[in-house]
Amino acid sequence: MIAVFDFGSQYTWLIARRIREFGVKSEVYPYTKINEIVSLNSEISGVILSGSPASIDEKNPPIIDQRLFDYKIPILGICYGMQMLTEILGGKVGPGDKREYGDTLLKIKRDSILFKGIKEKRFSVWMSHYDTVLKMPSGFVSTSTTDTIPVASMENKKKRIYAVQFHPEVSHTKNGNKILKNFVFEICKSKKDWNLSRLLDKKIKEIEERVKDGKVIVALSGGVDSSVAAVMVKEAIGDKLYPIFVDTGLIRYGDKKRIEDILIKKMGMKVDIVNAQKIFLRKLKNITEPEKKRKIIGNTFIEVFEKEAKSIKGITHLVQGTLYPDVIESAGAGTKSVVIKSHHNVGGLPEKMKLKLIEPLRDLFKDEVRKIGKKLGLPDEILYQHPFPGPGLAIRILGKITEDRLRIVKEADQIVEEELKKANFYFKLWQGFAVLLPIKTVGIMGDRRTYDNVIALRMVESKDAMTSNWAKVPYKILGRISSRIVNEIEGVNRVVYDLTNKPPATIEWE
Repeated sequence: MIAVFDFGSQYTWLIARRIREFGVKSEVYPYTKINEIVSLNSEISGVILSGSPASIDEKNPPIIDQRLFDYKIPILGICYGMQMLTEILGGKVGPGDKREYGDTLLKIKRDSILFKGIKEKRFSVWMSHYDTVLKMPSGFVSTSTTDTIPVASMENKKKRIYAVQFHPEVSHTKNGNKILKNFVFEICKSKKDWNLSRLLDKKIKEIEERVKDGKVIVALSGGVDSSVAAVMVKEAIGDKLYPIFVDTGLIRYGDKKRIEDILIKKMGMKVDIVNAQKIFLRKLKNITEPEKKRKIIGNTFIEVFEKEAKSIKGITHLVQGTLYPDVIESAGAGTKSVVIKSHHNVGGLPEKMKLKLIEPLRDLFKDEVRKIGKKLGLPDEILYQHPFPGPGLAIRILGKITEDRLRIVKEADQIVEEELKKANFYFKLWQGFAVLLPIKTVGIMGDRRTYDNVIALRMVESKDAMTSNWAKVPYKILGRISSRIVNEIEGVNRVVYDLTNKPPATIEWE
């Protein structure tokens, strides 16, 4: 396996995901546990050190346990990982003349096993740094440059230590997969041993053993994650699973129907449906700050869920559909991660619930969850629906949440989905949705002046949500969506389109 050590980069988990795509097991650990993990795990054939928002020049920067070098395992440092290796091995790092963020032209200057099989001598890579290598450690050579820096990658073949300033794990880096494959297979000699079918069998057995004579509750949302988690647990313990669906009023228009038609009727689940729309709207009244919205929704959800759970005697466990991206965006494995946004399903339960937590999907990415869901018999209607945030439409309504504003964004979202599906474009996108902005603009409708709401359309292409590109949706489709929204939804007179990638933006607006 390949061990990835996290120094706080938002892309850390993406490294592990890429390696799993190659069929090789990969796990992510905090950098503080390097010696502990490597010394006890004979399976490890290579180590990758992630990027970080930290600077090696700051006070008390994150540093690896240097006993790592004693194991003589191949090492690949990425971005901050490269700068840290430079410093601790005797080189020098400092601020560069210019910052490099985003697409940058890499120039290969020397043959390297990392670049094996890459025909281009120049290609685009994704950079995100200010500090740079000013002097390489003894025994290292530079293998590539950019117009800004003389050492964009370096290596010491004898010690099997390699480092790159760019991020090969993001889709924006051309040949990034090839570079990682060369490290995994050519340098580390790893074997293909990552098998989702075996993992599914293992997870089911683990759940069965953990629960034994207990009972389990799960919060269903109708989305991919909670549905797959619920079906997996049902496979393990049958009728000892008690699914609860809390209708917050912030859900998509089709979520409740999907639960009724698929999970209840087709999959045979006995789902307790709780109508809590009024409670959530009351608690969110006049709240505009995004993180406050998330916290209120998370806390209210647990209150409603807990009250419903108390009516079921003998409950011992709770299932959550937490995924890898949820964890990294909520703080990550490293101690230096930057919180982008909180997730109300991450961080465990309130102590008063006194239930044990089951997170069967915590180690998986969305594409892996979908594959497992397919093996469990879930239909594409659930598995390939677009991801939907835990706080729901509350974070797609910028500003105050009212019944009328909720109506507007729900109707707009329905039109977006209907038109994308009608044009056979829905499944080409990672996400496509509507956002209600906290502004009004002047318009003319029926020869009358209007002063109404603005809807923004957000449509992106992505493989994992860690990075994304805005989607080049045909004008004809966008035109139909815009026309329907302003004609069919009372209170909207303008539609705009979001043309921003992630980074620098996030996919959701709040």
